[in-house]
Amino acid sequence: MRSDRHKILIDSVKRLLRREAASHLIKIVNKTHAADLSVVFQSLSLSDQRRLFDMIEDIVKKGALFSELYEDTFLNLIDGMELDEIAEILESMPTDDVADLIGRLPDETSNTILEMMEKEGSEEVEDLLRYDDDTAGGIMVPEFIALREDSTAREAIQSLQEEHQDVEMPFYLYVVDEYGKLTGVCSLRQLVVVNPETPLKNFMATDVFSVHTDVDQEEVAKLVARYDILAVPVVDESNKLVGIVTVDDVIDIFREEATEDILKMAGVGEEFVETQSILRSSRIRVPWLLASCIGGLIAFSIIENFEESVKQFAYLAAFIPVIMGMGGNIGTQSSTIVVRGLATGRLSILDIWSVMAKELSIGLILGLIYGSFIAVVAQLHHSTGAVAVAVGLSVICSMSVAALVGSMVPMIFARINIDPAVATGPFVTTAIDIISVFFYFKIATTLLGI
Repeated sequence: MRSDRHKILIDSVKRLLRREAASHLIKIVNKTHAADLSVVFQSLSLSDQRRLFDMIEDIVKKGALFSELYEDTFLNLIDGMELDEIAEILESMPTDDVADLIGRLPDETSNTILEMMEKEGSEEVEDLLRYDDDTAGGIMVPEFIALREDSTAREAIQSLQEEHQDVEMPFYLYVVDEYGKLTGVCSLRQLVVVNPETPLKNFMATDVFSVHTDVDQEEVAKLVARYDILAVPVVDESNKLVGIVTVDDVIDIFREEATEDILKMAGVGEEFVETQSILRSSRIRVPWLLASCIGGLIAFSIIENFEESVKQFAYLAAFIPVIMGMGGNIGTQSSTIVVRGLATGRLSILDIWSVMAKELSIGLILGLIYGSFIAVVAQLHHSTGAVAVAVGLSVICSMSVAALVGSMVPMIFARINIDPAVATGPFVTTAIDIISVFFYFKIATTLLGI
């Protein structure tokens, strides 16, 4: 849901656009933060987006807006723009953001834009494009502060004042040896409290948390969160410092990864498709719903095999939704808890047996509680005690097995390097539905002697 502030801003912009109040629009556009403008753009037609974009006077702000827009909105906005104008805007942006945007463009267009950009900037972007988008190398910033370990504190401060004024994250000063290999780190506070003639190697911290260029971005984010640091140095195979990942990028990573996990858990893929076309949204959801469709057909065939039982005791069918629902709910709860635990690092695949045992115990306890309750309801509605016992036992079995499956499948997926978030989608819920129906009719037919 949009905040009230965004709603007021969107309504104001739309009203001014209808009135052709250009002077007022220019004031609003140039005073509004790029992140807020990106929200406004989602509610406007392409022609209105381009009108507002042309009203932005600061080229740096145009670049910031590029970074905030959804991919489709960005691509539609620049379609038809002069390539030299795009190149000029990109030159004003941080290199890592430029690499991200360039990676969204067709190869021919991106190559042309890189040729138009200043040589130094384009080379840095090309270096970043060599790495996968979701790795430390792909999201790192190649501008950082690094000095030789024999430099003094005075020389370090002088370097900050003269050579590193535009560095994105100046809180840490990284220390390297004569070959550019990372050896330590020191903070700005340390620089100003030590004797000016003290070499950096005498007071730098040597236990530096660093990552290699091919490390997954989610692992980088976990490192920042675990140790409360503002930036992580990125090194290559030879431990040479090549860039840093800053905390603002980490925040974006957490948001992206959380969104991706939620979408997978809902069984709608890993892309936020509500901003896409109807056909594209439908196409993305089709394969995820296939598991539910197949599972439903399997459950149907199981029920069909017990057709004679249903004919003799028609009221057995009345409890199917309850049993499937209780099993599905507790299975989803267990899988969600495990998936989130794996994502945040609170659980590891080494905990698989203890986690499964715990969830099975919880499922059994909850099954006993709700199985007894539902059995009482069944007894009140049907004089046959066997039916009540069958329903109660089915709920107990369904919830126990569902909790076990819900905790086990994400662990197994993680063990074989498949995203465990997928486990909370149709795969687990469908499997639990099948198991619940099978247990119910098997127990019922056995107890009723059918």
